[in-house]
Amino acid sequence: MFVMDTWQYFVHRYMHQNKFLYRHIHSQHHRLVVPYAIGALYNHPLEGLLLDTVGGAISFLASGMTSRTAVIFFCFAVVKTVDDHCGLWLPGNIFHLFFQNNTAYHDIHHQLQGLKYNYSQPFFPMWDILLGTYMPFNLVKRPEGGFEARPAKD
Repeated sequence: MFVMDTWQYFVHRYMHQNKFLYRHIHSQHHRLVVPYAIGALYNHPLEGLLLDTVGGAISFLASGMTSRTAVIFFCFAVVKTVDDHCGLWLPGNIFHLFFQNNTAYHDIHHQLQGLKYNYSQPFFPMWDILLGTYMPFNLVKRPEGGFEARPAKD
């Protein structure tokens, strides 16, 4: 998880900071201002190769996990990423209990004021916290039902 988070944080952040990469590659994913589950995988093929395939290979090789463990781990990572993009804060969601990097955390990143924050994915927000790119948020109950993730006011 540490290797995957480290790889994805730095490549994801670089794709935001490099205007060419953002404009021609990563912006495709950010066309989703309001994320939805399958939108987690809506990205440029080069981004999928760099973030997921190369990141997965490095994680696999660096950790020394077995093939069976790798299948379980990568299936878990995909399900977690899809959940992060689902746009729903559902009661009893086990991912929200164990991970601070969750649906609301990633919703902030997809909002216009959050584009330069909350790069961490898929598991822990450690790099955002350590490197000053963490944007705290509040879950606000909506009158029509459900919750909305909003950046916390200073």
